[in-house]
Amino acid sequence: MRHLNLWTPRPLKQCAMTAAVISLSAAALWPTAANPRAASNATPWHLPRTPHGHPDLQGNWSNATLTPLQRPQGLGPVLSSDQVAEIEENRAPSNRPEVLTDGGYWRRFGDGVGLGKGANEAGERVAVVNGLPRSSLITDPADGRVPELTPEGNQRIENRAALRSQFDPRDHPELLPLEDRCIVSFGSNAGPPMLPNYFYLNNYTIVQNSDHIMIMTEMVHDVRIIRLGEPVPLPNHIRPWFGVSWGRWEEDTLVVETTNLNPDHAHGALRRVPPSEDRKVIERITRISERVLLYEFTIDDPTMYTSPWGGSIPFERLDDLLYEYACHEGNYSLSNTLSGARYEEMSGERR
Repeated sequence: MRHLNLWTPRPLKQCAMTAAVISLSAAALWPTAANPRAASNATPWHLPRTPHGHPDLQGNWSNATLTPLQRPQGLGPVLSSDQVAEIEENRAPSNRPEVLTDGGYWRRFGDGVGLGKGANEAGERVAVVNGLPRSSLITDPADGRVPELTPEGNQRIENRAALRSQFDPRDHPELLPLEDRCIVSFGSNAGPPMLPNYFYLNNYTIVQNSDHIMIMTEMVHDVRIIRLGEPVPLPNHIRPWFGVSWGRWEEDTLVVETTNLNPDHAHGALRRVPPSEDRKVIERITRISERVLLYEFTIDDPTMYTSPWGGSIPFERLDDLLYEYACHEGNYSLSNTLSGARYEEMSGERR
């Protein structure tokens, strides 16, 4: 695990007061951080461009955040400074029910321990869009929630569940989740849409030239290649893990349309609802400051959802390196899982 932060213990009251002060101070500065043009006395910021004249999106970025995908009940679309302070204070080191071990921070679960917040990079702050702290990443529909499923969508999910109920995931390697097989990341990091996984490694590298843009996700080193220009459709039966993405520039915003999504790639927050053959994801990436990209997405899948839906996520500059995620290099977890299941079968412990 990388980037473990080891904190100096402080009295709880002192830490809580400090976190609140920091959060309130940050809230006062958010309009400037999210949109430098909002500050009249700030040095004018000029959008950097590549040698080809396109906005320069290159570099390392992170979409780690405390803001959930869907809006919790009882909250409005924008958080108050008190609500922000409470959310971010709960993320303060002294408020985490974890213990420090030789391996890092771990959370206690009953008599055992599991990976805790101190050993991951789920984020330290709420997401700020256009200077406003958001209560959810979803902004459309207005309630900040994923729309209802269509009758056909519900039927497809029931059929899928019935099919899978005939097997145990450990019956065969191809029945294990894609992430356990080191094929894709554990959440919807690479997408599309590219959503934070609220776990760790919400980090990206973007590289671009005149007619391609590459987005690499640190987790499982997923790579998306976005071609620029007039889309060339692929046959309907060809469905790569991340679909087929074509991009274009609309003024200073990169607009990406992805089709041919793989129905087996139901991942992260979208795991319950696999893509239909009609799903299209539209992404918009705009560099709004030296350190922030505004990422917007829309999911249009009339077969599964009663209406399109989408949201906004700030990607902040990552002043760090991305490292190789050698998941399949000696993936002994896969063989151990399967051999353990075979042992249970032979010993009669598994039926």
